[in-house]
Amino acid sequence: MQNLTIAQTLTMSSLEIAQLVGSRHGDVKRSIERLAASTVIQLPPMAKVENKQSNSPNRFSEAYIFEGEQGKRDSIIVVAQLCPEFTARLVDRWQELEKLVSQPALPENYISALEALLESKKSEAMLALVNKKQEEEIHCLQNLFQTGMTPVQFCKQLNGVNIMGVNLFLAERNFLYDGQKEENKPYEWRVKAYARDKYFTEMVVTVNTEKGKKKFYEVILLKEGAKWLYRHYLKGELPMKKSWNKLFTHDKYSQVA
Repeated sequence: MQNLTIAQTLTMSSLEIAQLVGSRHGDVKRSIERLAASTVIQLPPMAKVENKQSNSPNRFSEAYIFEGEQGKRDSIIVVAQLCPEFTARLVDRWQELEKLVSQPALPENYISALEALLESKKSEAMLALVNKKQEEEIHCLQNLFQTGMTPVQFCKQLNGVNIMGVNLFLAERNFLYDGQKEENKPYEWRVKAYARDKYFTEMVVTVNTEKGKKKFYEVILLKEGAKWLYRHYLKGELPMKKSWNKLFTHDKYSQVA
């Protein structure tokens, strides 16, 4: 029987996952805890890890530690929830770790060989499920997104979203800011520089008033911004109505205001 490659125990922290997918570490940890609470994954242990990208004197953070095949499976599910388009990046990172520490060894017996094969097939099946879910989400997004939409118009198609809080939610996440400084006046939403032309853009609109023509800006959603909103909707993180029935559904035929 041919030699099999049996890897040592591998680990990956939630901090490294956050850096791989470009998310906040706090958001990653909350997603892990939410998935563990719903028994989709096992809650991994925590430990202090060094943040090599930080310039702070205290470069150590509390992070969840994914370990072995179970950790690999669970981390893939976490990233699929956080950011589907980065799932491949996480899989590539696991493969790099496996190449670094793997060593050839002869299995003790045929049972060990079969168990190793079974675990491999389980991982392949889980990855296939993750990819299928990602394809379904992309298909839904293609049906919902239309060029020229505002964030509010897009979210109006998502069941349960409180559209009155969408722009405030985006401002809290540092995508938008209020362009006017006076109190007790309507918001004049503008796009922050780093998000402009990537997640959102702006369109100048001119209206006739009693005092003449007035120009104002309208925030326009781009495809990447729609992906970001849809991912957070599926995680239940958008502002939701109190009457929401907890169903993540959409109506692509709804009338957009």
